[in-house]
Amino acid sequence: MPRAGLLELNAVVAVAQHRSFRAAAAELGLSPSALSHAISTLEQRMGVRLFNRTTRSVALSEAGERFLSRVRPALREISDAMELVNEFKDKPTGTLRLNTSEGAARLIVMPLVMEFLRRYPEMQVELVTEDRLVDIVADGFDAGVRLAEAVPQDMVSIPCSPEVRFAVVGAPRYFKGRTPPATPGDLLQHDCIRHRKRSGGYYRWEFEKRGKEVVVDVKGTLALDNDTLMLQAALKGVGLAYVSEWAAASDLTAGRLVRVLEDWTPPYPGLCLYYPGHRHVPAGLKAFIGIIREARSRRAKGD
Repeated sequence: MPRAGLLELNAVVAVAQHRSFRAAAAELGLSPSALSHAISTLEQRMGVRLFNRTTRSVALSEAGERFLSRVRPALREISDAMELVNEFKDKPTGTLRLNTSEGAARLIVMPLVMEFLRRYPEMQVELVTEDRLVDIVADGFDAGVRLAEAVPQDMVSIPCSPEVRFAVVGAPRYFKGRTPPATPGDLLQHDCIRHRKRSGGYYRWEFEKRGKEVVVDVKGTLALDNDTLMLQAALKGVGLAYVSEWAAASDLTAGRLVRVLEDWTPPYPGLCLYYPGHRHVPAGLKAFIGIIREARSRRAKGD
């Protein structure tokens, strides 16, 4: 049987990851029809069906799952070998794939990415934002950026932001005729904009003061899954929102929002870039880590 090419093997991995020919084709820079043809050709050559297809979904067959379990590690080895050669160049080339949340991307990661691309114009960056914590290895990312407390313990982590604080905020119009909450428990007497988690359920607001921790399952008529939308709703006077200081800073300074319960929201470790320690670190990621460390050093010096 003729050997499969790298394009076909990468096609299998991409389709399995995205469960979509269209999304996989976009990642690989192919047309959906060309990708489908590559997969079909490989299946015909092997004499087995790697994917079960319907009009609405694509899923690995049992044969496809076994095939992928052997192919994916081999492709990583090939990618690592190519990265080793990349280190001998004056400047790194290739693609750096990062995963983070929307808020972290907007406030912290994007400025770092812009500086990275300015210094290394031969590099490309794919930045994917989503609320859920993904398996960066299984999903093909070089690194992730998340709050320190969410970083898996088996990962190497590098701090890339100052400490983080959250803030309970509301518009001045919301507080007219209402008594601002003095303790977290008082929130149960207020309309709160609830945070709907992508995994299901609602985030319960967490507070701490002098070692005492309080968790409140707030109530409200509006639930959203995006900090930007929560801020917009708070600005309209819909209710109280619980968002990061970063997100609310300009509106608080301008007086468009009012902060409450500040003494119940202490700072805690901020965002970290993280990556698997057991794998070779690509040259592009090394360069990006260098930019993160430079930014930290400037902050420490007050520049």
